[in-house]
Amino acid sequence: MKTKLLGKTPDELVAVAVDCGLKPFVGRQLAEWLYVKRAVSWDRMTNVSNAAKAALQEKYELGTYAPAGRALSSDGTVKYLFALSGTDAVEAVMIPDDDRKTLCVSSQAGCKMGCRFCMTGRQGWHGNLDAGDILNQFLSIPEAPELTNAVFMGMGEPLDNYAAVSKAIEILTDPKCFGWSPKRITLSTIGVLPVLKTFLDGQRCHLAVSLHNPFPEERMEMMPAQKAWPISDVVDLIRHYDFSGQRRVSFEYTMFDGWNDDKRHADALIRLLAGLECRVNLIRFHEIPDFPYRCSPDIRMQEFQTRLANHGIVCTIRASRGEDILAACGMLAGQHSQR
Repeated sequence: MKTKLLGKTPDELVAVAVDCGLKPFVGRQLAEWLYVKRAVSWDRMTNVSNAAKAALQEKYELGTYAPAGRALSSDGTVKYLFALSGTDAVEAVMIPDDDRKTLCVSSQAGCKMGCRFCMTGRQGWHGNLDAGDILNQFLSIPEAPELTNAVFMGMGEPLDNYAAVSKAIEILTDPKCFGWSPKRITLSTIGVLPVLKTFLDGQRCHLAVSLHNPFPEERMEMMPAQKAWPISDVVDLIRHYDFSGQRRVSFEYTMFDGWNDDKRHADALIRLLAGLECRVNLIRFHEIPDFPYRCSPDIRMQEFQTRLANHGIVCTIRASRGEDILAACGMLAGQHSQR
């Protein structure tokens, strides 16, 4: 079985070239073709000699592959299905918004966290994506050259596969590769300690924390990971970092009718986040099969938003995108519905 080149850093690609008996500059050419010129075939690499390509192909493949399916939402959101080895599949979502095109990226097939309201979590964990599989989501869709932002909010818990995720981010932000600013990337997590500290120490990307309920016992009802990584500990860690400058932290709060949307919850959330430079994003819950809760009414979401704002917390109600193709928050399940 051949080894993939996609997902290797420029230094690793130089080592690949040397391993194949080639000059180091061939490795630098590979990095440019893969990450700058976005080549998806050997034929595109016009300044790499045929002899060099033949030597490389004995052991290596590019590692790029096209989506296995595509679904288009009425609001312009596009969901792509990527088939992995075996029967596993993951989905990525391209969200257009004026002059922005944001890619919602998956990092795992399924998820270990088991959140009851999330389709991905309810299917269990089937495996980690490597850095190449993550980067392929950026390279193999038609909108690839137009992407402006990325959110690691697709299938999986990014900090549960941090070796691959951090490597993908390293390549995305390397000036010799994609050359993206870390400000264009947001990583979402349930709050996996101590990997969260490793991320905060080593990256300058934005952070989004899945919070959803400020009361520990209630949060644990929906989010079993609360037992291992209490949200209070997560917030305490975040307080040690500076989010007053270019790096931002936000807290994701999905609104459930009668479960987490009253004054008591708003006040507890205000106490939990007091003094922290942050934003709260209120998210409409998108109904999924065999789950009893419904989304909070709009008027209650607005009241919740106003209460937080009156206490100095920046709070927005996030617009839902792609719900008609099962592409909205919590709806990704590696299943494809044509539309």
